[in-house]
Order: sequence, then C-alpha cells, then structure tokens
Amino acid sequence: MTEASAVRVCRSDELVNGGLCVKLPAQDRRGPTTVFFVRYQDQVYGYLNRCLHMGIAIDWEGSVFTRAGDLLMCAQHGATFAPDTGTCMGGLNLKGRLSPLQVEERQEAGGSVVYWLPDERVWPVAQPAA
Repeated sequence: MTEASAVRVCRSDELVNGGLCVKLPAQDRRGPTTVFFVRYQDQVYGYLNRCLHMGIAIDWEGSVFTRAGDLLMCAQHGATFAPDTGTCMGGLNLKGRLSPLQVEERQEAGGSVVYWLPDERVWPVAQPAA
C-alpha cells in the first residue's frame, strides 16, 4: 500500500475505548458499503460494516459496542463479535468473522491520527470536491 493511498479516518482522540465508531463510505465487489473504526483496549481496529447474516450494516447511528463495551454487536440481529479479531462470539454465524481492515495510528504535527490502508477487497469512495 502506498503512502498516497492511505485514508485519513480521524484524530486518534476521537476514538474512545468502547465508544462510538467512525464510519467512512466504501466500495467492495458487492457494491456501495461503509467501513467502521473503533478503539478497544487502547488499540484501533477497522472492519467492513456488514453483518454476516444478511449483509446489512451492523451499526445503529455509530453505535457498535455492547453496553459493557466489551463486544461489537449487530444492531439488527444481536450477533456479537470480538472487537480485536472480528470473530463471531454469539448469534447466527458462530463460524464467521467480520472482514478486518488494515489500520494504523501515526504521529503528526497536530497529534496522533488514525489511517486506513485500503486493499483490493474494500476501497474508499471518492469524496466530492469541497
């Protein structure tokens, strides 16, 4: 992945352990979708925002964590996933897992920033010029 293809997600302090996710528009072979990024145990993780059961987004208004903040949960079906691996922990597809994204945090002049490093499976949607 080249430096030019890295996508700025947000400032690192915008992702709080067990808090709301940050979503970005994306595309994969199935069509338009979104991706989401979370912080869990002080690490940042990113996943394709697609339920394993019906292929719909798992979040509800940016919320993906259970109330305890220890699992990701599909708002439609209640399936739960390990935040650090995407492995299904309970629900309709126990053998599956969310599709992970490569992410990294970088120190920049204004502080730490989260970046997504897209690959051929999932890529960002071009944003209209401001």
